[in-house]
Amino acid sequence: MNRALMAAGLVDRVQVTLFPVITGRTGLDPIFENAADFDSELLAHRTFDEHVQELVYRPQLHP
Repeated sequence: MNRALMAAGLVDRVQVTLFPVITGRTGLDPIFENAADFDSELLAHRTFDEHVQELVYRPQLHP
């Protein structure tokens, strides 16, 4: 359905939401098994050619 709506030009906007967390001990699918959990602080961001975004984060140990 989504693909058909976009192909027909009926989609005005697509929103992407990021929640940057590194999960080790918790979460449904930990990417670093047996590691600590980390939160992330956004340090910098920039946009390249209006299509690509670079986000730079500092990992902080989750309390």
